[in-house]
This record gives sequence, structure tokens and C-alpha cells, in this order.
Amino acid sequence: MDSNMTLTPASDEATRKTGKIAQFGDVLRQDAVGGVLLLLAAVGALLWANSAWSDGYHALRSWTIGPETLHLNLSLATWAADGLLAIFFFVVALELKREFVLGELRDLRKASVPIVAAVCGIIMPALAYLGVNALAGSNAADGWAIPAATDIAFALAVLAVIGRNLPSSLRVFLLTLAVVDDLIAITIIAVVYTSSLSFAPLLAALVPLALFAWLVRRWPTKWWLLIPVGAVTWALVHEAGIHATIAGVALGLVVPAEQWCERYEHAVRPISAGFAVPVFAFLAAGVTVGGLSGLAQSLTQPVTLGIIAGLVAGKVIGIAGITLLTKRFTGSASDLHPVDVCGVALLAGIGFTVSLLIGDLAFDGGTVADHVRIGVLTGSLISAVCGAVILGIRNASYKRRAEAKAAQ
Repeated sequence: MDSNMTLTPASDEATRKTGKIAQFGDVLRQDAVGGVLLLLAAVGALLWANSAWSDGYHALRSWTIGPETLHLNLSLATWAADGLLAIFFFVVALELKREFVLGELRDLRKASVPIVAAVCGIIMPALAYLGVNALAGSNAADGWAIPAATDIAFALAVLAVIGRNLPSSLRVFLLTLAVVDDLIAITIIAVVYTSSLSFAPLLAALVPLALFAWLVRRWPTKWWLLIPVGAVTWALVHEAGIHATIAGVALGLVVPAEQWCERYEHAVRPISAGFAVPVFAFLAAGVTVGGLSGLAQSLTQPVTLGIIAGLVAGKVIGIAGITLLTKRFTGSASDLHPVDVCGVALLAGIGFTVSLLIGDLAFDGGTVADHVRIGVLTGSLISAVCGAVILGIRNASYKRRAEAKAAQ
């Protein structure tokens, strides 16, 4: 066949379609695009959940699907929080491992800063919640862990939308502390709030996980092998009673950083940003406030005020406080500006999904559960707005510096 032969109309059309798909994937790989999709989905859910048709939204979230024999006849909301979000955590784990092995976190001293910040960012919000409830004479201490969690998807989305010119080290800092925060929160759920933790399927999950680790080195491009093995790992972790997103983290961490982390992230990120995370946000963010009267009444309750204090003040004191102290006395995190750290600490106060999950486990329905939802929503919103304002101002400052430097 002549190598100079022109393409037929059919093959030319196929080439154009392939090129369009590739361009669409490149668009979805941009953090800002994924962040906008997530935020739009969350706003849409909030509007629907507080409209005259809110019953339809909650019916959609509660609709169940899946094989009952495998204990996977789950609601759409659970599929989104445990299943789709596992895809997002897989991508996050790939990026995090690459940073630890090849990137900025190779330095143990530098890596320890966001890890310690995550621990303090859990302790201080819990103490703030307990303090507010103790002063009010409330007996709702079971909810101490509600403001401890960071919703990594929402936090990174806000940072992506407003922080294009911020230092890359700031995103790595938020990514690391948010992942550690979520892992600790999941552990708290397993130890404190789970009454039916099953060790047999948890131990059994190590088998497909090890198989995945071997396959990803032996046949890294065989998706038809890797995906089923990963799904079995996820199903066993879910059966164990642990938040199944931890399976996504584990699968991502066993991928070889030097050879495949970046390639897998490149392949899966469009699915995560374009579908998994927006659908999760849509099915998780629809909190029914109950009108202005319901909001005003709830904002006087110790549970609500304790959650808000924990998410807003507790996160800033815990994360920014320990980070700036570490920077002052050890010289670590010298590349992080104090104002930037405070802005990121505020974004870490976006609790949302995991906070709502802990609230449901701590207070099984009733009026207190409604106060929890309003507290999480209000605290997360305050944290998001304040963090976005601070980092937006800093982003503009970094942009001006870059333009002035380029003009020299």
C-alpha cells in the first residue's frame, strides 16, 4: 500500500472524532474546569433540595440499585460517596505518591509539616466543638468528630478555581493534609462510629490489592484485568464496614510512581473530574435548610454552633497555628507564606461529605441531625468564602509579580 495514500472520508472522520475526544479530555484535566463543574453541581443540588420539588431530589438520592446478594443494593447517594468518590481518591493517591517519591515531598522534613498540620487540624476542631457544647450544657458530645473532616474534593475545587497563580507547593500542602485528614477521619469512623466492623473481608481485600500491585507491574496496560481486580478490592473494603474510598487510596498507592503514576492519572482524571466528582457533589450537597426560620432556629443550637466553630476557627488554629510555629522554630515550610497558609487552613474547613456522614452516624435522625446538616453547610460555606477571598487576593498578587517579572 502506498504510504502517501490520502485518508478515506471514513478514516478522516474517525481521526477527527479521536482528536475531539482527546481535546475534551485535556479540558477536563484542568483543575479549574473540574472545580467549576463540581461547584455548579453542588449549587444545583442545593437549589433543588430547597425548592418546592425537594421531595424529588431526596427520592433520587434514596433510589437503590445493585445486586442484593453481594450486599451492594445501595442508594445512589451511597454509590456516589463510596463508589464514585473512590475514583477521585485513586487519582489523588497517584498524585500524592508521585510527590512523595519524585516531587516536593521527597524531603521527609517538608512532608512532615502537612501531616502534623492534618493531625492538629483534627484535634483543634474537635476541642472547639466540645468546648462550645460544654459551655452550653449540651449532652451532644458524640458529635465531636463532625468538624474534624476535610472534604478534599470541594477544597481542591475552590483552590483550583481561584488559585491559578498560587505556588504549586500550596496545592501539594493542601492535597497532603486533606488526604491525611480524610484517612484519619475514616479511621475514626471505623473505630468510634462503626458497630459492625468486619475484619474477615478487610483482610481478604489484601489479596486482590496485592494482585493489583503485581498486575500493575506485570501488565500495566491491561485495563480489562486491572479494573475488575480493583472493583473486588473496593467491594471487600465496603463489606468490611469501612468507608470504601480508602480502597481507592490503597490502589493508587501501589502503582509504581516512576513508571505509571503520571500515565494513570492522565487517563483517569477526566473521568474523575468530568463525571465522578460532579455526580458525587450533586448527590451529596443537597441539604434542605428548612427556610429562613429553620436556619435561624438551628443557628442558636449548641451542636450547630460547635460545628461552625470547629470548621472555621478550629481548622485555622490547628492547621495554620502548627504550620507557622513549625516554620518559625524549625525552618520547615519556608516556602509557604503565612497568609497563604491561613487561606488553605480555611479551605480545609470545608467539611461537607465526611462531616455529614459522621453526623448521621453520631445522631441517628431527629432534630439534632437537622442541626448537624445546617452546621456543616454553614461552617463549610463560611470557610470556603473566607478562604477564597484570602487566596483570591493572594492569587492576584502573585499574578502581578509574574507579569512584572516577565516585563523586565
